[in-house]
Amino acid sequence: MPDFCWINRLSQAASEFCQNKSAAPIAAFLFLVGTHASAQGFDTGGHVEMFTDTYLISQKRNVNIQYTQPERREVVLITDKPWEGPSSAYYTAIQDGAKIRLYYRGFCPEDSDSKQVTCLAESSDGVHFDRPNLGLYAFDGSKQNNIIWVGVEAHNFGPFLDANPAAKPEARYKALAGINSKLYAFQSADGIHWAKMQQQPVITDGAFDSLNTAFFDPVLGKYRCYSRYWDSNSSVRAVQVCTSDDFIHWSKPLPNKYDSGTPMEQFYTNATRPVPGAEDQLLSFPKRFVPERTRLEGYRDPGVSDAVMMSSRDGLHWYRPNLEAWVRPGLDPHNWTQRSNMPAAGFVSAPGDPDAFSMYISRHYQWPDNSLQRLVVRKYGFASVHASRTGGEFTTRPIKVTGDRLLLNMATSAPGNIQVELLDAQDRPVAGHTLANSPVLFGDDLEREIVWKGGKGLKELKGQSVKLRFVMSDADIYAFKMAN
Repeated sequence: MPDFCWINRLSQAASEFCQNKSAAPIAAFLFLVGTHASAQGFDTGGHVEMFTDTYLISQKRNVNIQYTQPERREVVLITDKPWEGPSSAYYTAIQDGAKIRLYYRGFCPEDSDSKQVTCLAESSDGVHFDRPNLGLYAFDGSKQNNIIWVGVEAHNFGPFLDANPAAKPEARYKALAGINSKLYAFQSADGIHWAKMQQQPVITDGAFDSLNTAFFDPVLGKYRCYSRYWDSNSSVRAVQVCTSDDFIHWSKPLPNKYDSGTPMEQFYTNATRPVPGAEDQLLSFPKRFVPERTRLEGYRDPGVSDAVMMSSRDGLHWYRPNLEAWVRPGLDPHNWTQRSNMPAAGFVSAPGDPDAFSMYISRHYQWPDNSLQRLVVRKYGFASVHASRTGGEFTTRPIKVTGDRLLLNMATSAPGNIQVELLDAQDRPVAGHTLANSPVLFGDDLEREIVWKGGKGLKELKGQSVKLRFVMSDADIYAFKMAN
């Protein structure tokens, strides 16, 4: 088992113990765990390691973590069907092989209305979505629609494709849904025909009246649910997490934890997911709600929204190096009205953009052209260690060499550059892998192989622990991977 799997499991257990059993300091326990991992050398476990946080950085000078703004692309769906409408919301994107699926709430006259519907749209390219004529549920007397569920649970139906190797064929897809402090568990073999796993709710501690996300965490080896609750101290909508071995029996939810001094903001949704290929890091994209503001004069309801981003290694403690928006509402005035700019849960790979992850964000909530827009983010480039033209550097903690090659996700300006040096535990340059032997790297690459003079890679160091030292100018390092 990679070292970090051990850290994740113990930190989650320690947090639950401290929350529910005693007042033992969580921070002290996590410090001991982190110290153990550093002494042994961090094992990437074959994952891409993104620099969305400072976890792997032991020393730095004149560099900082910088979040990457996504690109807005096409509008992929306008919810203009009779069984959809201006209140359509709470999208989830799922990639199942070559097929990309969007699940979303359609018709919704009231939060607790039993006539609410969940809909399904499908695409082969992540851009053009069709509504399959499923014929499952009638709306206004016709089954000619793409509805996959009808009932109060359709208010916030949150599905996922189960990555648990022990998942049964009839439960290949799972979902949580429900409001009024009742979340129900659902399963499906094909993502179209759904049934409750039991008639009783499986989670009852929370508010739940927005999209609550669930997934199987392959590092923790458990299911996670991130749901909404009202924080009693700050009176804001906030995010909590609980875990389960079987998707039926869940632990007591724990509030997300942030660094000291981080203000509590209104997180209406969370869109939390592990990143495919970098599953030891969780990313979350809350829709941040500012209920007291009104931008468009005469609009029916107060409130404006944007989207933020944050990351976590243990699923409980969340890193927010800045409080700025990940996606702003922009010039479009209809995005400056309440409950727009809500990120969908999920990452997909669109054939037209093989070097990027496609994500989606809602727009024009409660307007006749309520719709969903595609976002494009550089693959594993959600954040970077950034150095200005004046230059900077950083060094990682000891990392176990598990591959023959070091691949770097990087970008520079035309005069910018990056050099890489390997250090031993005493910070001494490793012979043949010194700064003097490093090529001066420039350009824009997702997987730039680092080869030192004499054709040296990592093969001769396999099994050892080294520190990676990056010296850079006008450059960004997004991620690295040790590969064979």
